[in-house]
Amino acid sequence: PHLCMEQLAIVEKYEHFIDYVYPILLGVRRAHYVVRDRALAAVFTQVELFNEAGKAGTLPRLYAADAGLASLRFYLRFFAAPGRKLISQHQHQTAAIHLAETGRMLGAWIRRTQTAKR
Repeated sequence: PHLCMEQLAIVEKYEHFIDYVYPILLGVRRAHYVVRDRALAAVFTQVELFNEAGKAGTLPRLYAADAGLASLRFYLRFFAAPGRKLISQHQHQTAAIHLAETGRMLGAWIRRTQTAKR
């Protein structure tokens, strides 16, 4: 039950990221639709990774969710890179803050699971 509550809290926090970044990504120029669509898919796949981690409660699933967050951070950097400027620096920073909050919660969950496995 404890892990289910953590999963719920993380998904709720992550929804703030989705609410912020989804309309921004939809506005990315059509010429960049391939990477935009991959980023959008990663945004929603992340919810599945959190849910799988909550159901399994295993470190490999938690690490997969953490890797998903790393991929999202990559996409944000890619879109905000000076040569592309597909999103503004402010949008990148705000989205990164949302992800960092989610990442901190996931990191705490991973640490608790590591401690419990010892």
